[in-house]
Amino acid sequence: MVYEFEIEVDKKVLPIKLVDAVSRWDFVDHPILLAAAAEGRRPDAGVLPVWPPFQFAGPMKLWIQDGDDVRLALPHDVESSVLKKIILSDGAVVIVKDAKSISLRHPLDLPLPLNCTHQKGRSTALSLLTIAEALRHASCSNRKPLLSILIVGPTSLTSTPSKHPNGKLKLKYLAPGLAELSSHSVRDISENVEGSDGTTLWPMTSLNGSDLNLQGLEKLLASVLGKKGSKEGSFRLLKAQVSAQFDVKMGFAVEKRLRDAEVDCSRFPEWKTKPERATVHFEVLGRIDDSGKVIPERITEVPPFETQEVIVGSLKTENVSMSRLPIIPQQPNYFTL
Repeated sequence: MVYEFEIEVDKKVLPIKLVDAVSRWDFVDHPILLAAAAEGRRPDAGVLPVWPPFQFAGPMKLWIQDGDDVRLALPHDVESSVLKKIILSDGAVVIVKDAKSISLRHPLDLPLPLNCTHQKGRSTALSLLTIAEALRHASCSNRKPLLSILIVGPTSLTSTPSKHPNGKLKLKYLAPGLAELSSHSVRDISENVEGSDGTTLWPMTSLNGSDLNLQGLEKLLASVLGKKGSKEGSFRLLKAQVSAQFDVKMGFAVEKRLRDAEVDCSRFPEWKTKPERATVHFEVLGRIDDSGKVIPERITEVPPFETQEVIVGSLKTENVSMSRLPIIPQQPNYFTL
């Protein structure tokens, strides 16, 4: 996952880009790199990375891009036209599957100060939870969604399983490509989202305050804001985008023919072959964009292996016979027969 943010603090825009660490690499012949070009098909067909399923809770607006075949299940499949915009009312929760990226459509003013106090023996991203809850209360009290999210390439929107008879969602078409999803039962704004224990992050209720990524983001935000984060006020979130991507790691070597003046022959004994070429190995970390091209992001030099030479004793003594070596008497051992 790639996380990109832009924060405006005191009329200064601070861009932030974070990338999830890759814990395991697979050696594969990726179709984007090999088979797609040979078969003459689109290099991104069926192999683009996607998000794992996640939940969105209203009130908010969902804009759908590249979702012509999106499936709507509430919980049973509903025949619908091409949806471009969905309004989630208060109490409506949907599960989004196979989205390629999500992003913020409009800037947001977020309240300060940050609440960085933590309960003893329990670590949660309390500041982010407090900010999210303040936004949700503002959305509910104004009776209009303040948050507008763009989702790229989802395949389905389904309602969450509910034990209540009125837990199903109602679908209402407002215009071509515009629909509203609402819950049969209207809950008070002081109540939490169904299945929540008060530590879920609105509007993405599938994230918990104990998530390590949220805790790391909270620490980064506190360090960026500095002293301003502990004072009353606000800061502006200009951009927030999270996208799935394929990371690739490739290696290559550069070889150069050496001249006599570039080699210090005094370091080599007479018996050793003098080097004629110098080889440097590099490692490229990159990502694959939507068009199937590899975009390099970092190139590092791979340190060479340290070789250890073992020399036969006859080479050190210039291959002389034992009769010509000086006799060195050893210390006697009285236990030797």
